[in-house]
Formats: sequence, C-alpha cells, structure tokens
Amino acid sequence: MKKIILILGIVLFISCKSKKVVETPKPAEVTFAKLMLSNVSELQKDKAYELGKRVLMTCNTSKFKPFNESEATASVIQNTTEERLTKTCTKFRQYYGTFKDLQLVEIYKNYFDKSLIFRYKALYTKKVANKELRVSLNEENKVSAIKSLDWTDNFQVK
Repeated sequence: MKKIILILGIVLFISCKSKKVVETPKPAEVTFAKLMLSNVSELQKDKAYELGKRVLMTCNTSKFKPFNESEATASVIQNTTEERLTKTCTKFRQYYGTFKDLQLVEIYKNYFDKSLIFRYKALYTKKVANKELRVSLNEENKVSAIKSLDWTDNFQVK
C-alpha cells in the first residue's frame, strides 16, 4: 500500500511539473511627439501640402499626375493609381461636395520609423462632415503614406 501511494505521489508530482514560461518579446512601442509647426522646415510642409492637395484635386479635375520616385516610395506609387482615386473621389464628391483646400493642423514625429505625419483638415463645399488627410514623409522626404480619415480633434494612431 505504501508503494502504491509512493508511486502515485511520484506520478502526480511529475504530471504537475510546471512548464517553463517563454516570454514573447513585446512589440516595439511606437511613440509619437507633437511638433510645433514652426519647428518643421517650410520645404517639408510645402511638399506634404502639394502632394496631398494633388491627390484630392483629382476629385475636382479627374486628372492625376502620378508620383515619381523622388516624391514617393514605391508602395505609394503603386497604390496611388488613377482608377483607385477615381473610385474614392466619386464617393467623396457625393458625400462632401467639391474639394476646396487643405488646412495644416498638426505635425507629429513617429520615432519608430522616423517619419513626419502631417495632419490636414480637408475642406469641402458641403459641411456634412470633416475629413482628415494624413501625409507621412519618411527620412528621405518621400511620401510614405497617404490616408483619409474622419476628422477627430485628438490624434489617434491608425
């Protein structure tokens, strides 16, 4: 009887042996810092404005001058096609009216990929809703992302 209890105790001990916990590395946290508008060069602000406006003016003119390699990254050039813009513009014109202009509101520095994110409020003829256009410039001053979102007063990573 003692042998059976001893064997069951050993089996129970072995079966309850704790496993090693393997810690998964935490993903690098993306940190953003709001920059003063005066701390960013006029050249960068003008470039982000012109390239962002070129995309939204396509909605008014139905003509888009494609980005070249000195203005944008390969992925942006590949994804910003006249067909895709036309599809988006049709929806935007129906809901928001004619595009008027961009108003620079904030600039953020992304310390993870060292890019600058320009937040513009896109102004349309209809005051139904406010739209945001985000233009990201990488370290080489090339557009690395262009996003259109619904406007919120607080910057949210999306």
